Amino acid sequence: MTSMYFTEEHQLFRKSLQDFLKKEVVPHIDEWEESGKIDKSIWLKFGDMGFLGINYPEAYGGLNLDLFYTVILLEELQKINSGGFAAAIWAHVYLAMTHLNAEASDAVKEKYLTKSITGELTGCLCITEPFGGSDVAGMRTTATKKGDVYVLNGSKTFITNGVYSDYLIVAAKTTPELGNKGISIFLVDRDTPGLSATKLDKLGWRASDTGEIAFDNVEVPLHHLMGEENKGFNYIMQHFASERLIMGINAHARAEYALDYAIQYMSEREAFGKSISTFQALRHKISDLYGDLELCKTYNYVVASALDKGAYVVKEATISKLKSTKIADKIIYDCLQFLGGYGYMEDYPMARLFRDSRLGPIGGGTSEILREIIAKMVVDKKEYRPAT
Repeated sequence: MTSMYFTEEHQLFRKSLQDFLKKEVVPHIDEWEESGKIDKSIWLKFGDMGFLGINYPEAYGGLNLDLFYTVILLEELQKINSGGFAAAIWAHVYLAMTHLNAEASDAVKEKYLTKSITGELTGCLCITEPFGGSDVAGMRTTATKKGDVYVLNGSKTFITNGVYSDYLIVAAKTTPELGNKGISIFLVDRDTPGLSATKLDKLGWRASDTGEIAFDNVEVPLHHLMGEENKGFNYIMQHFASERLIMGINAHARAEYALDYAIQYMSEREAFGKSISTFQALRHKISDLYGDLELCKTYNYVVASALDKGAYVVKEATISKLKSTKIADKIIYDCLQFLGGYGYMEDYPMARLFRDSRLGPIGGGTSEILREIIAKMVVDKKEYRPAT
């Protein structure tokens, strides 16, 4: 099935990425997990290899490759057993940089997108607030135009790369009385006066910095408005589709890593004089988990192919995240059980996988919100359209 989507060039790229991760990333993962901070130099190394600009225009230093190169990047990042490191990379490349590429002016892209692709600059996307996560329209952060600047006041939370990134893509209300029709998007430099960040302590994703951001009369130049004023909600909704598909792909990849590890462990672990992989109860459980994994992976590839061809896949991507993250949680839960007591030990990969995977059904839209979005489309026949 994978040959339908991956060419020989894709597979060569995968091998090159695997070699790079093994050499430059894997030896440092435990250190970064412990410190909660990723060495800045790794971004430049990713940039040198072209991994940060896979699907971005050549005019800004990107490679302008098809979406399945991105799929490969996401899958391999999940197989180094650090959801936090993977999140730091894709939050920069596919959250912050997506808005930069789609909505920023040419001048802003020349300065920020180019250096984001080289790894000289890293970004984060700031939407979620302490009083409203999935309810984007309920955000309270405001941006008031005063002369040649917008003045930002408010706060954001649960922001991946929220502490150590160089710039922030921030959603704020420019016309609060219009509700979701009054939201705009801004690029804010990290060192702007009035901006502060507090690092949050998390259950998993420990290598990445997750922050709470405060804006106290932060002045943003007018030309750092992204796209049109009051069109921010449409931009956010449009990009949510790719974010949800990314999280679906992440989920099937980490589930595959967990299952492969568990199968290898079971083949080597003996009980009652024989390998535990020969016990029917465990073998049949593996079969069920493998079937669930393959269904998710195949579906995600179909959706990725449609998105790559320009289709508006908001419903399909929402289904991808909803189902893939749920199934990944189940697979990793059962794989930890296969390892018995060793599954509970930090010296084995399953404990970290278990913690990291739990954010899947929460971040980027909770499963409960996703079900309601799907219900609106399927039951109420609501149609969502691309931003124009």
